[in-house]
Amino acid sequence: MKTPSDEELMLNVRDGDLAAFEQIVLRHQGQAWRVAYRFTGDAAEAEDLAQEAFLRILDAAGRYEPTATFGAYFYRVLTRLCIDYRRKKRPIPSDSVLLRADGEASPAELAEQRDHQRRIQAALDALPADYRVAVVLRYFEGLNATEMSEAMGKSIKAVERLLARAREALEPRLRHLLEE
Repeated sequence: MKTPSDEELMLNVRDGDLAAFEQIVLRHQGQAWRVAYRFTGDAAEAEDLAQEAFLRILDAAGRYEPTATFGAYFYRVLTRLCIDYRRKKRPIPSDSVLLRADGEASPAELAEQRDHQRRIQAALDALPADYRVAVVLRYFEGLNATEMSEAMGKSIKAVERLLARAREALEPRLRHLLEE
């Protein structure tokens, strides 16, 4: 049996199939949390934002039309929520969730990883919202320029400019990590 695409599932959700929506959530909840966490630096807020994104998608399901990929639609809803969150509140970043000890690392290596994660999160926190969205979608979620363009509602050229400016802004803040 062929696995339905996200777009097919959303059309089923539009027709009232909540089991299809459950499949959408299961497919994308980890990804939603990661994006929101990179934006907020707070695990609980990331979970709340991810849940809110899914609720908004469910609320709008009756109007869903697959004019773009579901991924682009999903990222647009989620990143707008994250940007709104950042405008309303400056979070206190937490690095505890980003690190996954493999059992092999020494305490000194774990401390160094935590320090690197803190520096990266602080550098991301300092970026303007559009730059941060571009960086998170490209480097943490692996989207290409076309996917980012759809998700952000901007032209490919605009997305490329945002990424270039974000890299310029991050370079002095993260240069020391490359030199270590």
